[in-house]
Amino acid sequence: MTEMVFGTAPARAGDPVLPRWWRTIDRVTLTLIFALFAVGLLLGLAASVPLAEKNGLPPYYYVTRQAFFGFMALLAMLGFSMMPVAMVRRLGVLGFAVSFMALALLPVLGTDFGKGAVRWYSLGFASFQPSEFLKPGFIVLCAWLMAAAQDLGGPPGRLYSFLVAVVIVLLLALQPDFGQACLVLFSWGVMYFIAGAPFVLIAVILGATVGGGMFAYTASEHFARRINGFLSTEIDPRTQIGYATNAIQEGGFFGVGVGEGTVKWTLPDAHTDFIIAVAAEEFGLILVLLIIGLYMAITVRSLLRLMRERDPFTRLAGSGLACAFGVQALINMGVAVRLLPAKGMTLPFVSYGGSSVIASGIAVGMLLALTRRRPQGGIGDILLKRGR
Repeated sequence: MTEMVFGTAPARAGDPVLPRWWRTIDRVTLTLIFALFAVGLLLGLAASVPLAEKNGLPPYYYVTRQAFFGFMALLAMLGFSMMPVAMVRRLGVLGFAVSFMALALLPVLGTDFGKGAVRWYSLGFASFQPSEFLKPGFIVLCAWLMAAAQDLGGPPGRLYSFLVAVVIVLLLALQPDFGQACLVLFSWGVMYFIAGAPFVLIAVILGATVGGGMFAYTASEHFARRINGFLSTEIDPRTQIGYATNAIQEGGFFGVGVGEGTVKWTLPDAHTDFIIAVAAEEFGLILVLLIIGLYMAITVRSLLRLMRERDPFTRLAGSGLACAFGVQALINMGVAVRLLPAKGMTLPFVSYGGSSVIASGIAVGMLLALTRRRPQGGIGDILLKRGR
């Protein structure tokens, strides 16, 4: 009867984990994520071989590492997707605490690898970027606080979540990493809006964000240089944006051919921040539109499934994770086509990088766990009953 009313098979006592997971998981989204991972390996083959040769490494060194990181990410994704909501919440809060401590210690123990921003820990055989792992934990923590604020006698969770967001944004701005800071603030704003924030307060926050950006422009040479480069009417062809823009133009609709692109030989970050330029040059607009469609489908489909959820925490955390995933992809591609200032942000599951890929696997695993079908009434059913 429950299945007839709510459209999903209820979990039976003693039901094995894997069959229950397979019945309730969003298999379409899962397939789309695997497709993104496959695209990432394809573009890794195209973009990373020149870099390996420049560094005197085996031709497929970076591709092999990307495949290993991707395998770890997929394991993390599947593991988190099998967890109940309560376990996702506990691990998310714990992960936030660990990542926050690592982020706070970056000025003392971190390194910039010659890029001018202290964002990483060097482990010798690899590097670790705390901000990538902080995002999913931050979203889960803020969703928990905001959901608790809706209970009778609950804590002022919205205020607490705002204070946490401000502290994180300040720590990220000190690195400086304004791209991640904007993404953290955006994720918080999405959840705060869904939790029922008044428009006046949202307008005040937006105004404060603009004011903070103006202050950063005057106080940070790094930030000002990127904004000035973005606003300039002329593009220096010797900059990363110049190389990326030219590659996208050369690719046209169908690309110049697999292995025939030149941007991967000139762009130092062709396999990370500007990998979409390699896709556009060698495979053309067709592959770029496919990549955009994959990100859009994952984000929109997840939000549509979350609209049926009656649990406030599940709705808030899932919406924050889905929007952060989609907007990070939007920022990365927007920078490559010069719609946004340079941010130094990776393309989830596609760009090379252990921290980025594994953190994306954790975040998407949490999202899959929160969008699983459960024997419950949808939020619309609850609203209809209240209106009678």
